Amino acid sequence: MTEARPLRMIKTSWKDAPTKSVDIAGTSFVYRQLGGGSEVPLVMFNHWGATLDNFDPRIVDGLAATRTVIAYNYRGVGASGGKAPLTVGEMADDGIAFIRALGLGTVDVLGFSLGGFVAQDLTLKAPHLVRKLILTGTGPAGGVGISKVGAVSRIPILKGLLTFRDPKYYLFFTSTANGRSAARAFLGRLKERKADRDKPIAMGAFLRQLKAIKAWGLQAPQNLGAIHQPVLVANGDQDKMVPTVNSTDLARRIPKADLVIYDDAGHGGIFQYHEAFVARALAFLAA
Repeated sequence: MTEARPLRMIKTSWKDAPTKSVDIAGTSFVYRQLGGGSEVPLVMFNHWGATLDNFDPRIVDGLAATRTVIAYNYRGVGASGGKAPLTVGEMADDGIAFIRALGLGTVDVLGFSLGGFVAQDLTLKAPHLVRKLILTGTGPAGGVGISKVGAVSRIPILKGLLTFRDPKYYLFFTSTANGRSAARAFLGRLKERKADRDKPIAMGAFLRQLKAIKAWGLQAPQNLGAIHQPVLVANGDQDKMVPTVNSTDLARRIPKADLVIYDDAGHGGIFQYHEAFVARALAFLAA
């Protein structure tokens, strides 16, 4: 096991956290880190098309209240160098290399959507690196509807272009009053950072990630019973991107899994219920 380096307390908020980089076999990976203390660090993996600026500030700041939080861009995404991988497995390999490059020993891992696919594969490949796992808005390899994420997203993305709205307004939230209010609040939070913002994802990387998602959806199921770490699974009750039934499936197949389903919430249920989610996640990590 890699000997962990001491983590320095970084007293700042997500909107002000400095962007750093680490070289891995000649490729620069960018990341941001904040928080601190003696707790196991938490490494976060984000969704399809996301850069560092797409992590929810309320969730990152909330989790960083008691531990070090580290979030990074996949290869070829935002300001990270290289070419975006075409498989979840390659992204997981990069994630393992990133954790080791920072000199971390054991970590906790949080994955949202595509990040949840990566987190599962990373845990199966390097179980000695992972203490606890949080899987949100995600599903298993070969899960229901995952190979159709591109088709499901096409109309909401087009609607976003036509209405000059971020497509996440339609993709991540329900169309109810509660859902729309949560969508506006979430998208507003993503604009809080004014300086040192990340580069937008390139269209080529966006499409390569979509191919990786489709391949994950068509992949043979993995042996999730081999994940022996405690796992928290969370989602909204109306996730149309990665159907909510996949969260139930994860919780059923992973031996030490707890399941949280938020009412009147879609793919971005943890963003809509960010206060409740942060409280539940911190309690889970501290137990």
